Amino acid sequence: MLFGQEHVQRYVETDGEEGHDWNGTQTLILTVTGRTSGKQRSTPLIYGDDGADYVVVASNGGDPDHPEWYKNLVAAPQVRVQVKDDVFDAVARTATEEEKARVWPQMARRWPDYDNYQAKTDRSIPVVLLSRV
Repeated sequence: MLFGQEHVQRYVETDGEEGHDWNGTQTLILTVTGRTSGKQRSTPLIYGDDGADYVVVASNGGDPDHPEWYKNLVAAPQVRVQVKDDVFDAVARTATEEEKARVWPQMARRWPDYDNYQAKTDRSIPVVLLSRV
């Protein structure tokens, strides 16, 4: 099973032939700019869609703190996204409460543990919309 940077490497090398379909769902590669290092950081994330936008969830497994990739995109919302062999620039933004209420059920169907993650943390898990530019 692919995970972490090995997942990113195989996904990129194979244009998503390896890594897009993962554990019964689909992933994209999100590349953000480190808020302190300025380095490019890539993470495989489960995704859904909301119209033309892609949707990802900053669950961090239900940990009390947001994942680093989310903190980085809040600081620098210009990101790069790869879905299979489609690589593009996007702008990331946290969904409004209304948008989150609409797309959360779709994301929980894709990865049912999202509901468990939300139940085990006091923070409101952010949903992020990625808009192609």
